[in-house]
Amino acid sequence: MNEEMKKIRDTLKKDLDQVQTMAEANDLRVKYLGKKGLITDLTKDMGNKSVEEKKALGKASNELKNEVTEKINQLIETLKEKELEARLKKDKIDPTLPATTIPVGGVHPLTRITEEVEDLFISMGYDVVSGPEVEDDLHNFQLLNVPKNHPARDAQDTFYITEELLLRSQTSPVQARTMLKTEDKAPLRIICPGKVYRRDDDDATHSHQFNQIEGLVVGENISLADLKGTLEVFAKKMFGEERKVRFRPSFFPFTEPSYEVDVSCFKCGGKGCNICKGTGWIEILGSGMVHPNVLRDCGYDPEKYTGFAFGLGIERVAMLRYGITDIRDFYTNDLRFLKNYNRMEGDK
Repeated sequence: MNEEMKKIRDTLKKDLDQVQTMAEANDLRVKYLGKKGLITDLTKDMGNKSVEEKKALGKASNELKNEVTEKINQLIETLKEKELEARLKKDKIDPTLPATTIPVGGVHPLTRITEEVEDLFISMGYDVVSGPEVEDDLHNFQLLNVPKNHPARDAQDTFYITEELLLRSQTSPVQARTMLKTEDKAPLRIICPGKVYRRDDDDATHSHQFNQIEGLVVGENISLADLKGTLEVFAKKMFGEERKVRFRPSFFPFTEPSYEVDVSCFKCGGKGCNICKGTGWIEILGSGMVHPNVLRDCGYDPEKYTGFAFGLGIERVAMLRYGITDIRDFYTNDLRFLKNYNRMEGDK
């Protein structure tokens, strides 16, 4: 038996020297340690031996098995290290090669403008408030001094769901809801961004769905000067520090007096160009002092409180800022268009 074990050790040494791959190492393990391996064969006649012989053979075969197992495992570890080293040499990274470009999305221009306007007014102490896009007639019209059969309703050309439910035609209902919810009738400073809907034929400058941001300030001794100062800050932030603001009398049912607001053209500096149609001014929003009827209907005493409101179209601001000529570009999801508006790029 000792001769057989010596022979196995000698054969193992030669076999270990010849193994070059992991597959060969696994075959070698099976040859020596498998169910029909050389070491297992040593004990196949164990039943015919005496107790003493069984003990001696069992001890010797276990020692040999442990010895063979250790040497084969050492060989496998060595082969693994060699394979890893070879793979690292083959797959080494050349830092001088150009990097792989990973496609990234760009923030939508409407989102950019909305976030900028929100950040500006938040820095001025305003709260950002949202409301439902499906509104009732009371909040969308009546509380805003637009009663039934008022001609201003025709100008809105509203999407009605039922006689009393509709897709909101402006974000002003959010202002009415906020005033009604303010139980102590404390001063308010809010902006209300969101989608609005009006029956309109879609073309380069009109859309049946668009985005608005409306602002509302209510408090004691709020004046037109406060409105003008606020909109001057807005115009300079959005269109450049050299911008001037002009108020033109207008009419809105929920404000009195009411004004259309223009900014001096940021392209020609007021000299006249194709953007301002030769006038030197660009219309950007509507505004005015909150009508006493609106304050009263929303629970504020118009003898004590005054306020101002303004509303602007996000699409219009974005078209002016970025030189976009077709409002439909915002909604077609053309990646060639959207990729131009990455967060890391400057605005001007």
